[in-house]
Amino acid sequence: HAELCRRALDRLGRADLEIWNTYGPTECSIDATAHAYDPDQATGPVPIGRAIEGMRVLVLDEEGEPAPIGVPGELHVGGAGVARGYLGRPELTAERFVPDPFGEPGSRLYRTGDLVRWRRDATLEYRGRIDGQVKVNGVRIEPGEVEAALSAHPDVSAAAVSATQTPDGDRLLVAHLATRTGQTPEGLRAFLRERIPDALVPSVFVPLAALPLTANGKTDRAALPA
Repeated sequence: HAELCRRALDRLGRADLEIWNTYGPTECSIDATAHAYDPDQATGPVPIGRAIEGMRVLVLDEEGEPAPIGVPGELHVGGAGVARGYLGRPELTAERFVPDPFGEPGSRLYRTGDLVRWRRDATLEYRGRIDGQVKVNGVRIEPGEVEAALSAHPDVSAAAVSATQTPDGDRLLVAHLATRTGQTPEGLRAFLRERIPDALVPSVFVPLAALPLTANGKTDRAALPA
């Protein structure tokens, strides 16, 4: 996020420092795309950029066709960095490592499960996980997009966004926050409305000293308090 990059540059006080946003899943030797942060970008998500050397990326819709500029689709990665598959799991390998309809005969693509879209400058913008979408009041929401906007606030060190159902059947968007004070930052809603649509602003904020983590260091969403 640009706000986070700006804070890092200001704190280190080095004009010659470059910040790169790199993207890639374990199944693709980690890095697949890269983008140098532009210090002129003041707000919003930093793109994940273009494919690095030896890799190729495609954004495909639900029909497996290339998605137009600005239209979200699933990111598919091909090239030398793509793994052969999952050891001892042929069914999962067949599901995630698929033939490349636009590449050389025998080439394959890895379906990342990540939602991205092409920007007009031919760089990729990360939008969240396809399997992580939630629907609140008829609006499809990518929790990752809201989490990125929350994490850009200087008092928020981590965030986890989810949808919950109230006893009367309403669906609410809830944000668990790890904050430096343990309290919801003042003016957080106004901060978010400058960055994301109103429909994406959580209805409830739950401040925490820290988010619960799994053994591998990721947010343990099942352990978040109600």
